[in-house]
Amino acid sequence: MIIEILCVGNELLSGITLNSNAHWLAGQVASAGGIVKRVTVVRDDLGEISDAVKEILARNPDILVTTGGLGATYDDLTLEGVAMALGKKIVLDERAVQMLTKSYAVRKLDYELTEARLKMAKIPEGSTPIQNLLGSAPAVFLQAGGTKIFCLQGVPTEMKAIFEKHVMPLVKKGVGRFVAQEVNYNVMGVTEAMIAPALARIVESYPREDIYLKTHPRGYRKKTPQTRIQLISRGKDKKEVKKRLDAIAKTIENEIARLGGRVC
Repeated sequence: MIIEILCVGNELLSGITLNSNAHWLAGQVASAGGIVKRVTVVRDDLGEISDAVKEILARNPDILVTTGGLGATYDDLTLEGVAMALGKKIVLDERAVQMLTKSYAVRKLDYELTEARLKMAKIPEGSTPIQNLLGSAPAVFLQAGGTKIFCLQGVPTEMKAIFEKHVMPLVKKGVGRFVAQEVNYNVMGVTEAMIAPALARIVESYPREDIYLKTHPRGYRKKTPQTRIQLISRGKDKKEVKKRLDAIAKTIENEIARLGGRVC
């Protein structure tokens, strides 16, 4: 199950806002056994959004998740960009209007449906609005060839609620049964370069999808190097996953000891 993420917003490229949405989404997908192949970030620019969507669809992921740009302001252009990429028109959708009305009612907001607010109910023709009860703008779903596209809000709480209810079940269904087990070593006295050859041999011995093995340097403490080694074993069978984890862990522990390091 291959997923790509497209985040839209000038604030993400100017240092104003940390892209926590991409971080959270990638973690959710990985926890279910899916693979995020790429995260793309573009400005609030119609052409850039459209071009990014076209490039992503050319790679034919199973799911494309976009975040941001669904609001009522002039620079909320995600849906227009998606529509442009697909050669579709933007239309006022009555279902989306009703969802907008409901979202205000749920929050006891007596708002008039002005032209600016109705902008949030204008979606690509042929797409399906998704109710947003934590905010205003509906999310949107549409299919483009073999790719399911979900346009989600930029507000994290709203985005997470829609993703968990509507996208995550599709990821889990596409992946099927999935088990992951993890172990981490905080190592003193061993640098990345010292242990790199042994880890490379381990990685070369297993299919890429079965393990994730990564070193994270932690600098030096009184001239002694500190390194975190992260090992994740993945698969469909719990016993096999555990057996693989234990075997690799033992190899890593032996290598740390051989290099004169210690786990702390």
